[in-house]
Amino acid sequence: MEILYYIIIPISLFLAFLVRFILALLLSSSSEISTQNLPPGPPRFHLLAHLLWHRKPLFQLGPIISTLRLKYGPIITVRMGSEPSIYICNNTLAHQALINNGTVFADRPKSTSIADDLIFANKRRGISTYPYGTTWRVLRHNFTRSSGFLHSSSIKFNHSHLRGRVLEKLICELKREYCECRGDGVYVCEHFRYAIFYLLVKMCFGNNVEEQEIRELGCAQKKLFMIINKLKVFAIMPDLGKILFRKRWKKFLGIIRSREDVFVGLVRDRKKIKQENEERDIDSESYVDTLIELRLPSDRKVLEESEIVSLSDEFISHGSDTIATALHWVMANVVKYPKIQAKILDEINGVVEQGQQWINEDDLVKMPYLKAVILEGLRRHPPVYLLDTPHAVTEDVELGGYLVTKGISVNFLVADMGRDPNVWEDPLEFKPERFLYCDDKNGGKNNLDITRNREIKMMPFGAGRRVCPGLGLAILNLEYFVANLIWKFEWNKADEDVDLSEKAEFTIEMKNPLHARISPRVN
Repeated sequence: MEILYYIIIPISLFLAFLVRFILALLLSSSSEISTQNLPPGPPRFHLLAHLLWHRKPLFQLGPIISTLRLKYGPIITVRMGSEPSIYICNNTLAHQALINNGTVFADRPKSTSIADDLIFANKRRGISTYPYGTTWRVLRHNFTRSSGFLHSSSIKFNHSHLRGRVLEKLICELKREYCECRGDGVYVCEHFRYAIFYLLVKMCFGNNVEEQEIRELGCAQKKLFMIINKLKVFAIMPDLGKILFRKRWKKFLGIIRSREDVFVGLVRDRKKIKQENEERDIDSESYVDTLIELRLPSDRKVLEESEIVSLSDEFISHGSDTIATALHWVMANVVKYPKIQAKILDEINGVVEQGQQWINEDDLVKMPYLKAVILEGLRRHPPVYLLDTPHAVTEDVELGGYLVTKGISVNFLVADMGRDPNVWEDPLEFKPERFLYCDDKNGGKNNLDITRNREIKMMPFGAGRRVCPGLGLAILNLEYFVANLIWKFEWNKADEDVDLSEKAEFTIEMKNPLHARISPRVN
């Protein structure tokens, strides 16, 4: 039976691919004139066939497209279905698109990504996927306006106590592991992941969320990520895939429903707490609180429960894995290069007061080398190869001498831009000092501004109108946790060396997770 299973799957995939290919050829004949001036790229379905043949997950599309840059140049057209997509690998072209033509490139395609299409089949929308317009602005301003949830003027102080409690919990877990392993080394990745996830769930739903509920949500999240890799057949031929792989589709829908049930329960619990307590406590205010109060421009309409669920899901899903992955990479480099750890520790000692237990948010602004380490981590090891959600153009526009037609999907190779040898000196080396100096080969003037309105040299959080609204929160959390982890522990290699090889999953993860020997400091 097992052998038959492995025979049927490739045959079914081939038949689905063949039918899709024939239909696409028939449909494409009418649009050939409008696409003939698009940028160059591989033959139709070349990449999809490659992914199927080598049984690679769809998350490895970014690294594969990166290899095409040498053959086709910095702007590439990829045809994996009836509609082409454009991928930009060049910093200058990215700036022309996202800054100089920001309004034109600020929309989202009707189909945002394969993962989102599968997960959000009922077309619910988040800030990252909502079409460019008035409603999107209202949702985004809920984050960024002066009284917004994540405005730069208040981000350091809002949830400061919560951040401290999460840090204390993480430190206790690492100390417990230290005692149990007796100096043999600790695998820290899952500890980082859970700490960031715990923090964002509490920020989203408030301090009253029980740990059991957080673990339940985390379990549902993990199940979803584990099954996504097995869903590429539904991306190729959704209707046929649901027939051929009924059990897999049924299992997927069950995971989606159970995960959504957890979110619905948390939203309703928060609504009840908010109704019972009229007083507003800034430190305990949750993201869901702001969504409940939010009024959309059309007749001051309130958000429906399903919309609040979708936005809450986006806040946690888009933030937890990317921040945890970035934290993992930064600490891996801290362990690999002891001089970096020593410099951060010296900087900390010059800032903290005697007897101070934790490094707080106010201390971080006095630590430029720490910030440089964080930025170098994001440059050298961005959490994703491609932006989570592609852009779409609202009208025909010329870019790099080619036509980008209205509505076409446009994405950006984030990893390539941060490692471009024409922009960065020794781009594969981990050199935080490049963000302390202002020569052109090290990020240029004002190189701590990674929003890059003047120029784009790296864009781990996107750029332009669609730059991630959680950028400030991500940087703050990374600085806060890295500083305190180094302040509380001495970090050393548990193995012969730290392997910085990459593995493409939802994020760019370490192929071999960090295994570190930690020793509590006396401070």
